[in-house]
Amino acid sequence: RAPSKAEIARAYRQLARQYHPDRYRGEPAGGEGSGAQAAHEKFLLIAAAYETLKDEETRKDYDYMLDHPEEYYRHYYHYYRRRLAPKVDVTIVILVTVCAISVFQFFSWWSSYNEAINYLASVPKYRIQATEIARQQGLLIKTKEKGKNRRSKEEIREEEEEIIKDIIKNKIDIKGGYQKPKIYDILLFQILLAPFYWCKYIVWYCWWIYCFTIKGQEYGVEEKLYIIRRYMKMSQSQFDSLEDHQKETFLERQLWIRENYEVYKQEQEEELKKKMAMDPRWKRYRRWMKNEGPGRLTFIDD
Repeated sequence: RAPSKAEIARAYRQLARQYHPDRYRGEPAGGEGSGAQAAHEKFLLIAAAYETLKDEETRKDYDYMLDHPEEYYRHYYHYYRRRLAPKVDVTIVILVTVCAISVFQFFSWWSSYNEAINYLASVPKYRIQATEIARQQGLLIKTKEKGKNRRSKEEIREEEEEIIKDIIKNKIDIKGGYQKPKIYDILLFQILLAPFYWCKYIVWYCWWIYCFTIKGQEYGVEEKLYIIRRYMKMSQSQFDSLEDHQKETFLERQLWIRENYEVYKQEQEEELKKKMAMDPRWKRYRRWMKNEGPGRLTFIDD
């Protein structure tokens, strides 16, 4: 047990040169038999001993086994725990997984954003406006060229389509699930910036308590909208996707007051019930539930 790691490595190299099957030339195999087979078995023992003793942790486990041979199951546990332990650092696995999810997330958002732009470009209302802006800026004139550099109608049409889409991207602010993706919204940056967001939230929360609870200041427009959004249980992106006149209606009805919001919520539920009652599809469904029921099989002759 006294030799150092360097001494053990030196002894292993000497024995490996003597008993390695590729180096063995028929010399006696250390008194335990002779021949290549005995040398091969001897080398396997030497390699197993070196693998055990070259690592400090396995060397401690081996010394403990020599001192406590009666702890049979404990030795098996330590042995298989090291044999079955993952060879790759868990941190690297987590980092690679987060990066892969972030890349997929970013390209998925870009795909949704492009789908929204393509849809808006097909809507006559937005397409006519974008085309008019392109004509005013002289962008469509540049696409029609003459001479030897003249392009085909298909190329001109594709370029005009790209110009219209670029104008729609610049003029229309898409919100919600189809908004333009930002690099700071992906999972990797969210994890890296989590401490900053937590500190920012704590500072904001302390400011809120100080201004509106301790000093009793009146809420501003942003604070009122924040309270309304919390009552409605909507995310920031969902609330931003609402029309401006809806937010103005919320403010006019003072929905940041809990009692007013409860009245508004009850009205919305009653209105939804009326729409469902007048909807032909719901009428057919209720008629079917009344006459046929969900648990009956019927044969309908057309």
